[in-house]
Amino acid sequence: MTQPFSTGFEITFLTLQSAVVLFLLLHDWIPLGPLNNLGAIRREDSLLRSILVTLLPAVPAAVGLFFSAKNFGHTYPDWLEMLLWITYGVFVLGLLRAWWVPYLLKADPERAARYQIIFAGTHRFLPERNGMAPDTLHTVFHVVAVATIVVLFIRDRL
Repeated sequence: MTQPFSTGFEITFLTLQSAVVLFLLLHDWIPLGPLNNLGAIRREDSLLRSILVTLLPAVPAAVGLFFSAKNFGHTYPDWLEMLLWITYGVFVLGLLRAWWVPYLLKADPERAARYQIIFAGTHRFLPERNGMAPDTLHTVFHVVAVATIVVLFIRDRL
């Protein structure tokens, strides 16, 4: 078990986890202007698929957030440490596979075609490469997910 860390650091960690959970639960369900395209998502995905795509990552993230908050100021149990590492490790691997490898390294024409449909008209600040460009909302999520795992790494070293 790791030792508890400073209150400010714990608040930062909980804030990052909260941002991840909110993104996962809401980004495909509430209109965010130019940051998402709910109409395209609804046309492309069934309701069941949308629910599964929301809950599959959101549930472990929410459980991790809940128990991180419950253990605020205390040492995290080993199972919580493991849950957090697995959850955020899978997130980072998934975002690399889904976005950054096809964008930067190896084209994925099927994924690019899908993304061109479901992210049509969404705000982007990166140029298109290999038929795709990460939209702003997902890019912010990726930064937050990576920051969460960095803070988790630092937390484990304190």
